[in-house]
Amino acid sequence: MEQGLIHIYCGEGKGKTTAALGLALRCAGRGNKVLFVQFLKSRPTGELTSLKYVPNIEIMRGKEIMKFTFQMTEDEKKQVLLEHEQLFDRVIEKCAEEKIDLLILDEVIGACNTGVFNMARLIDFMKNKPCSMEIVLTGRDPKPELIDLADYVSEIKKVKHPYDKGIPARSGIEM
Repeated sequence: MEQGLIHIYCGEGKGKTTAALGLALRCAGRGNKVLFVQFLKSRPTGELTSLKYVPNIEIMRGKEIMKFTFQMTEDEKKQVLLEHEQLFDRVIEKCAEEKIDLLILDEVIGACNTGVFNMARLIDFMKNKPCSMEIVLTGRDPKPELIDLADYVSEIKKVKHPYDKGIPARSGIEM
């Protein structure tokens, strides 16, 4: 790619990660290198199992997180912040070692909003990214500073969801 742009997939609706995965498959299918990085998520999912078989896509995740951030103590949040900082160190190292055509930072917006990732560090990376690198950020409620840096902002709106009727996430559909 000649010029890499920045995408944000945000909103309350289901499908932000799925949209990012669709772009990852499209990009890898054209022979490009994709780095898919997950923040705040550590459970095994069907899509990550499938991605392991797709050439040109590498997955990076942090350590397993057993709680939602609103359930964490301040010490637990500090630990997750440290782990996310270490994960991002690995991302920066990987991007310096080889050409990454598409970098997906899944749920990084949520990590910033809940204080378990440093938004200033993310913004600095976005401003100084390799020119040809495409970046996708996912999560709810992106701050104006992120929106200002983005070239695409797609909001996914929840109109109706089975969870509202008490139907839990189903294997192969929501995870």
